[in-house]
Amino acid sequence: MADRFFPNEMLEFVPESSTTATKDSLTNLLCVPYKTLSDTLKNSAFAIQQTVVNETWGLSGNRVRDYSLYTGALGTAYLVFKAYQFNQNETHLKLCSHIVKACDSASTDSGHVTFICGRAGVCALGAVLAKHAGDERLLNHYLTQFKEIKLASDLPNELLYGRVGFLWACTFLNKHIGKDKISTTRMRAVVDEIIKAGRRLVNKGRCPLICQGRTSLHDKESFSGGNFLSSEGSESDRLVHWCHGAPGITLTLVKAAQVFGDEEFLQAAVDAGEVVWKRGLLKRVGICHGISGNTYVFLALYRLTGKAEYLYRAKAFAFFLLDRAQKLISEGKMHGGDRPYSLFEGIGGMAYLFLDMIEPSEAKFPAYEL
Repeated sequence: MADRFFPNEMLEFVPESSTTATKDSLTNLLCVPYKTLSDTLKNSAFAIQQTVVNETWGLSGNRVRDYSLYTGALGTAYLVFKAYQFNQNETHLKLCSHIVKACDSASTDSGHVTFICGRAGVCALGAVLAKHAGDERLLNHYLTQFKEIKLASDLPNELLYGRVGFLWACTFLNKHIGKDKISTTRMRAVVDEIIKAGRRLVNKGRCPLICQGRTSLHDKESFSGGNFLSSEGSESDRLVHWCHGAPGITLTLVKAAQVFGDEEFLQAAVDAGEVVWKRGLLKRVGICHGISGNTYVFLALYRLTGKAEYLYRAKAFAFFLLDRAQKLISEGKMHGGDRPYSLFEGIGGMAYLFLDMIEPSEAKFPAYEL
């Protein structure tokens, strides 16, 4: 199990000061006042972003094979859009639009319908970019294409490939373009299908989409150490990722605590966050199953509670990457990702995190929190 993560030997809390007195470069970083390091994070993020663009867009001759947000060109566009939101550089907006246009052509006949892995992500991001550029014709093109997406009756209900992933794209559009741009009627129809599927699963021996009893999820679906099962019936307590285990559950519990104001959800999120602090310093760099993604657990808890300890923990994980990731990857001690420049598996996600760390109270896990 320990071969999947680095032992977390960082101090539980390091007070910020202008002086440092250790030989450890990471500890020295953690002692520096947060705002002082903003330029360091920004410069690193933009340098990584340029590398990502060169490797995924420039060297390909501006051709798209994988259009997805997860591992493909749309992820590069999403990172560039993040940079544009940060500095309002029109060059970034134009580059992003060019990449999405190529993704549009590459995904026209795609059967995938979600934001992260499908056609909805291309159309939604394209529409938002057109809105920023003031291009009404292009905005209408992407909105029309989005509204023509059909959801198959046998579509699953999860985020990456299912109804929830399409629903997230709808909410993304409504947030960035205008309320009810995608109608409540259409979104409600998708929600109804998800609820129907949950009811069908209630008595079939699998984890249903409808759960009664708020503490039962933790009681039945977690290990004694607090981590959550990667799949029903699993006896292997190995995965502490956004995609499997405590990190993704923590983000969901934080959202539940925000919506319902329930102390049980808050405490469950805090408990799951402890697992991430102890075992979440993964030997991978990415957002889906790496340190970058796990950092968002502490950012979410900081946003929910306002407690400095969670900001410190986010800072600790992010600065571990800033200080050591490149060296560890070059030494073969850390996995750079199967698609090493992608948003969800590679250093693209690390660059996105570094930009989010500049305004931590506004940070949201890409394509999951909104």
